[in-house]
Amino acid sequence: MLASLDALLEQGNVTKAAQRLHISQPALSAQLGRLRTLFDDALLVPAKQGRGMVLTHRAEAIKAPLHQALERLKQLLEAPPDFVPEQAQRTFVLIMNDNAASMLAGPLLALAQQAKARGVRLAFLNLPKSRVGEALERGEADIAIGTPPDSGEWLISRRLLRDEFCVACRRGLVSGAVDLNTYLSLPHAMVSGDGGNFASAVDTALAKLGLRRDVAISVQNYGVIPTILMSSDCLCTLPKRFLASFGMHLELHPMPFSLPEFALSAFWHTRSSHDPGHMWLREQLFSIA
Repeated sequence: MLASLDALLEQGNVTKAAQRLHISQPALSAQLGRLRTLFDDALLVPAKQGRGMVLTHRAEAIKAPLHQALERLKQLLEAPPDFVPEQAQRTFVLIMNDNAASMLAGPLLALAQQAKARGVRLAFLNLPKSRVGEALERGEADIAIGTPPDSGEWLISRRLLRDEFCVACRRGLVSGAVDLNTYLSLPHAMVSGDGGNFASAVDTALAKLGLRRDVAISVQNYGVIPTILMSSDCLCTLPKRFLASFGMHLELHPMPFSLPEFALSAFWHTRSSHDPGHMWLREQLFSIA
């Protein structure tokens, strides 16, 4: 009805206002009656010369604010503006561990710079898995990379990349390939995302074979693993993409037993799906992966 009132106040004529709204004159007259009751004011009264209608003082007072409010509502209903990287001023927050960040952070920043997105900033967070869903729901983060939370119908997920595991060690530690006997005879370094654990999916796979490895050190961050390997006699089993970036300092060997592939997914809150900026961010991530 407020759109009808706006047309009536602009036209000052029920017939012309009805034509503008594409409704019948009787229907608009009925709406005017309800509007008069709502505002407790006549709003429009017949002109003395019998041509059209004139606005009451109350109608004159609300005419401009009403029109402005409806225009603002119309803008809200319109499609959001395109995301233009060169003009954007926005910070994107991404949740991922340092393994994923080592693969994605540099290339993602490079793409943003190639797009001349000087106003776009990237923040990488490493949160406990229990906090990820909450951060996305509250808008504290835009996207997360890893494995989706156990629940959340609001979640949209898309596989980002696959990777395989390999064995790494310092150069010269072993001669030839790392066979199963060598793998089991040497100590191991491992990453525990929760911190303090000395077993992972690797140990589960070995247990199914009736085997056990010796884990000498457990760390919470991937980034310290290369330093540990270069100064010790430890082996480490991690995703190949991560270890490959340290190939100049480490030796990489194929797995001596079968281990499932490693997969990373991107996931985000459903409310972000159609946001142009968020769509741009996802496009960059998918192009990298």
